[in-house]
Amino acid sequence: MVDTGKANTGRATWRVGVLFSRSGVSGITETEHFLGTALAIEEINRAGGVLGRAIEPVCYDPAGDRDAYRDLARRMLAEDGVEVVFGCSLSASRKAVLSTMERHNGLLWYPSIYEGFEYSENVVYTGATLNQNVFALADFLMQEYGPRIFMVGSDYIYPRESNRVMRDLIESKGGTILGEVYAPLDADEAAHERMVAEIRSVSPDAVFSTVVGRGAERLYRAYAAAGIDRTRCPIASLTLAEGQIQAIGPEACTGHVLASSYFGSLNGEENRRFVSAFQARFGPDRPTSMWSETAYAQVHLFARALAEAGSLDAERLSAAALRSRYLAPEGELAFDGETRHIWLTPGIGVARPDGQFDVVWRARRPVRPDPYLAWTRFELNALEEGLGQ
Repeated sequence: MVDTGKANTGRATWRVGVLFSRSGVSGITETEHFLGTALAIEEINRAGGVLGRAIEPVCYDPAGDRDAYRDLARRMLAEDGVEVVFGCSLSASRKAVLSTMERHNGLLWYPSIYEGFEYSENVVYTGATLNQNVFALADFLMQEYGPRIFMVGSDYIYPRESNRVMRDLIESKGGTILGEVYAPLDADEAAHERMVAEIRSVSPDAVFSTVVGRGAERLYRAYAAAGIDRTRCPIASLTLAEGQIQAIGPEACTGHVLASSYFGSLNGEENRRFVSAFQARFGPDRPTSMWSETAYAQVHLFARALAEAGSLDAERLSAAALRSRYLAPEGELAFDGETRHIWLTPGIGVARPDGQFDVVWRARRPVRPDPYLAWTRFELNALEEGLGQ
């Protein structure tokens, strides 16, 4: 239960919506979004709230149902007195609520990585765009494992767009895509066993996976059961974080690769404080991850913007948010005003037996978000040179 700061009796609160699925196909990752959001709200309220008023969350669980996201977003904005929503993870859910946010002039804070190619005055995007994860990962896979890549994904927009970009990158560097296979978002074990069989049949150097949710858990278990040497042919992804590794079992995930701006094993005082607070609140065995950390950080960014704007009005709050900075567990965060996305520091980790990651590469500085992939040659060269360090 989120502490809504009811100690401030007699004073108005800042009502916000929290719309993450704590059950259903994406329940693990969205529960982590929810917990990161909850922790940040509790911290802010314990410190006195924003301008003396507590943040009061109105929480719903859409259970992974796209129509429920749309209906609950409308309920929040039209009936619950909410103007700001922290929510959604999959692109399908974000797109499901987008027209509702725009129609009611609400503001969605979206904490998930996604495929880009979107802009809305009613969304603040705090997750990584493809230039902040796929670009570095393509170079890393070819340098460390080899040029022959196999791609698998869940069958919806984010995996298909991510795989399209990865294909372009690998082929532009002289590599080869040996195959590209998709399964429904919540496909059964047999579908993912067939994926693994196709991978084995062509013996790639590495696998790039955009399989998400419960499907990812089934894929990684099938891969481990097949006995494929993960030190020579790992699965590399943008989503397999610490919480999902815990659900799968670390012994089935060692050697696999994640491209992310946050890892629970990052050094730094802010991250040590975050990990300690998160585990004190939710249990010593619950790891932090890219999902919980991004959701946590965006609430603190929101609080700073709200303190400046003094209003939940989408236009005023957005303008203040785009000027906000925050020293997050992953490092300092700041927005790119042109795109409404956030500067992030790309990194690459290799899963280890304790369920954490060895961070084997991290960019020397934050990378500007480029959701439309309008890279200049100079920027791309700078990132490629960084991988050689």
